[in-house]
Amino acid sequence: MSDGPVLALDHVVRTYKQADASLEVIRDATLTVPAGELIGLVGPSGAGKSTLLHVAGLLEMPDSGDVGICGRACGVLSDAARTAIRRTEIGFVYQFHHLLPEFSAEENVILPQMIAGKSRRAARERARDLIAAVGLSERASHRPARLSGGEQQRVAIARALANEPRLLLADEPTGNLDAHTAAEVLDLFLSFVRDNGLAALIATHNVDLASRLDRVVRLEDGVLVAA
Repeated sequence: MSDGPVLALDHVVRTYKQADASLEVIRDATLTVPAGELIGLVGPSGAGKSTLLHVAGLLEMPDSGDVGICGRACGVLSDAARTAIRRTEIGFVYQFHHLLPEFSAEENVILPQMIAGKSRRAARERARDLIAAVGLSERASHRPARLSGGEQQRVAIARALANEPRLLLADEPTGNLDAHTAAEVLDLFLSFVRDNGLAALIATHNVDLASRLDRVVRLEDGVLVAA
């Protein structure tokens, strides 16, 4: 295990081709996130926050610069190696939970563990522990359609923690919830991150959420600056 930052963005550039033009969404983003630090990522809609999270989470490759995860430079890795890092070191929470509708809450937490190679029995035990921790033991057998929005997001948080990642990336994790439910989910989310000593990068428009984080950075003209 590396003593360096869990996440390191080094002069990341991400450009998209549009017909005959190029759109430089991320121009020169540099950031380090050590274990135990929660960083808010703010900026106007369309600034590229989701793109930056996709690059940080190895879902997209930067056009230049590099992404380091737990001390490993990921730009030189194969697709298979990057996929392995995503499975074991990174957890994702999205504004829309993206739970698999045909599976129960518990099964949605079991599946990523089995994909990562854990036995079904061990995966089920951890899923039950996580589902209990988010207060949904009595709803574990319910499919997402039978859960409220807040309950679905609680399951999504449990799923993100299933493989014991060191880095948590969240894109507007309370953005699709009413104010009361958002406050409950936020409390749960932050307690999980802090209790597990994770590094976290959280894109948000939620002023209350941002105010409770250790540091906030703004994506401004494709560059990360202190907020």
